[in-house]
Amino acid sequence: MIILTGGAGFIGSAFLWKLNQMGITDILVVDALGETDKWKNLRAKRFSDYIQKMDFLELVNENKLPKPEAVVHMGACSSTTLTDANYFIKNNYEYTKTLAAWAMKHKAPFLYASSAATYGDGAQGYSDDHKGIPALEPLNMYGYSKQLFDLWALHNGCIKKITGIKFFNVFGPNEYHKGEMMSVICKQFRLVKNDGVIKLFRSYRPDYKDGEQKRDFIYIKDTIEVMYWFFTHPGKTGLFNLGTGRARSWNDIAAAMFSSLGKKPRIEYIEMPDYLKPKYQYFTQADMDKLRKAGCRHTFQSLEDSIRDYTKYLTDGTYL
Repeated sequence: MIILTGGAGFIGSAFLWKLNQMGITDILVVDALGETDKWKNLRAKRFSDYIQKMDFLELVNENKLPKPEAVVHMGACSSTTLTDANYFIKNNYEYTKTLAAWAMKHKAPFLYASSAATYGDGAQGYSDDHKGIPALEPLNMYGYSKQLFDLWALHNGCIKKITGIKFFNVFGPNEYHKGEMMSVICKQFRLVKNDGVIKLFRSYRPDYKDGEQKRDFIYIKDTIEVMYWFFTHPGKTGLFNLGTGRARSWNDIAAAMFSSLGKKPRIEYIEMPDYLKPKYQYFTQADMDKLRKAGCRHTFQSLEDSIRDYTKYLTDGTYL
């Protein structure tokens, strides 16, 4: 059986869809559905069983689960604005340590979610070379919780046995439940479609014009293809970036959205909340050399093609 934590979440449910597409259904989904519409991500998916995340951890600690075929750990709190450090430590760091140790005990491949948030303001670059990881300084507690586990895996030599993926700005179907953590594409789709306008944050740095802040945006369909490559190549261990390797601006995002909807571009630049200003990343761009050298040859869709495809899902309200 394959263990998939965060299986009802954005990336987890998309990967569940991919596994189903490949005929794989012997999957134990682990998550915490809460009061969101996250449960809708599980509809039309095929899996063996579902367990709440804390009940699952208890079964792991009591050694009451059979040996897993593989563990894909996508479950975590991904809020970049939550400030409860104790929760992040318990939910993201300690939970992941327990699960990684359990997987390694059973010699099962362990694929987990790290994050580009670990790179902070980018002063140290965006290389996934293990030597540079200790120097990274995340800007928020979410990034720091991911950094802590990456460091634990490195310091204990576990990274030679497991695989961590540093996700950059992922967007696409199944993110609908994420509230403020949804991509701008999802969050402002109705505004663009109905009112013909999009609202973007102003820039507070002289080296970036309004809307020219840049991120490495990657479509969920590309994301799960690379994840599946790692899933089928369990010997490829270590930390790996997962972006497109090409930074694009928020203005590019807006232009692609207007184009996909046949609208004339109209952008309003709005003030950024004060709490966000010191935590804001003005530029991210994944160094993808390590992934390519590992043998993954997946070709990423362009931002424009990705948004055009995503628009169909947003228009119809459909899921992967």
